[in-house]
Amino acid sequence: MILEKARYEVVLFGKKLIDKGLVAGTGGNLSLRVGDLVAVSPSGVEYETMVPEDVVVTDMNGKTVEGCLKPSSETPLHLALYSSRGDISAVVHTHSTYACVMACLGWELPVFHYLVALAGKKVPVAPYACFGTSALAGNVVASIGEEKAVLMENHGLVTVGGSLREAFMLAEAVEFASKVFAHARSLGSPRLLDGEEIGEVVNALQHYGFYGENDDDLKGLKE
Repeated sequence: MILEKARYEVVLFGKKLIDKGLVAGTGGNLSLRVGDLVAVSPSGVEYETMVPEDVVVTDMNGKTVEGCLKPSSETPLHLALYSSRGDISAVVHTHSTYACVMACLGWELPVFHYLVALAGKKVPVAPYACFGTSALAGNVVASIGEEKAVLMENHGLVTVGGSLREAFMLAEAVEFASKVFAHARSLGSPRLLDGEEIGEVVNALQHYGFYGENDDDLKGLKE
């Protein structure tokens, strides 16, 4: 089986998405790029029952290289992000509650809390387009810029990273920040961090321990 480790990671972090309440049922999707190949979650398979053999391997044009199932309907979105930036090796798409609230309101998430800075200077909003379409992929690529997270209007959240661990933890952080922002807005206007404060946070986060790969379940697996 090619990309064994990558496919195992897709399964592992897919189960983590369910455990953390970031997706429900078969919603959302995730992928990991290794060279010119991408391991992407299959369409319509529940994360609880998913096994590495279910994960589909495609090339950068979306052609299936290995796997019997249909790749996620959002595969074009994943491939567009990989093609747009060399620093992206993993993509996670969630339908977490408060991120969806922000997306449905069309509100970008400013840096009002230091965790937002994990994603960049803000979490922007990509204009609405139907799921699974090239229009959605184009909107997301155009809107994310140099950030690591983007809300999709009336849809959900996409996070990217150098690893699935990073993209997953960003999805957790953005969901938490979205929840806090929604509650804060219900009571008043949250104070935003200024440029100097954001810069200080970004420097401090370099030692946050956020980017380590420490899943014991991955030890011994080969690419």
